[in-house]
Amino acid sequence: MRDGQATRRRLLDAATAEFAAHGIAGARVDRIAAEAQANKAQMYAYFGSKEGLFDAVIEEHLDLLVATVPSSGDDLAGYAVGLYDFYLERPELVRLATWARLERTPVGALFTSLDEAEADKVGAVVEGQQAGSVTASIDAAEIHRLVVALSATWGPASLTYTADRTEEEAVHQQRRHILAETVRRAFAP
Repeated sequence: MRDGQATRRRLLDAATAEFAAHGIAGARVDRIAAEAQANKAQMYAYFGSKEGLFDAVIEEHLDLLVATVPSSGDDLAGYAVGLYDFYLERPELVRLATWARLERTPVGALFTSLDEAEADKVGAVVEGQQAGSVTASIDAAEIHRLVVALSATWGPASLTYTADRTEEEAVHQQRRHILAETVRRAFAP
């Protein structure tokens, strides 16, 4: 990896931890640069501003989520479980999204950069509705939003309980089963 790419990677990694812990307003460029073993001038050259760095961090994590967790209108339960596992392995995404909601976008769509990816996910629900495997009595976009919310029941922004990778696998298996059954029942035709 070239030095510039390595520096950019270190900045993104350090910024992920900093933004997840402190939000946009609370994050400090000095701490990010120090952790990344870079200087602030390099950060500004790559990302333009602290806000630009946050955008790059969010975009990277969302792109990974979209690429890692495929959706299918025939298997909404599997999609929900895939999201649960992603949130469990990468809790920083939920924290970053929570900060974005709190500090940037209090209502409406949180990430307009995801419009195309979300359209694909909603399109999969529509296909499931057309095939008769998903209820047609609920708008496909609302079904997608509900599946995403259900999958985050034990996520880092949960109001009741946050799951952790250190819990026994049997606990996670039970949650996956509960989540899958809930999604199947909720959106059955």
